[in-house]
Amino acid sequence: MSSMTRFEYLTVPLIIHATKQILDNYGSDGWELVQVVPGPNPENLVAYMKRPLTDS
Repeated sequence: MSSMTRFEYLTVPLIIHATKQILDNYGSDGWELVQVVPGPNPENLVAYMKRPLTDS
């Protein structure tokens, strides 16, 4: 039986003035920040998040 960790992924729009609050909220749900990239306009960013899949 393989014990390889599997992940699920999520993209989250970030508002420049609330990035810490948004990332803290997702972090408390077990999401880990992988990367932040520019969004569709200068006021927005997009965060790529991952967390281990749980077998439930």
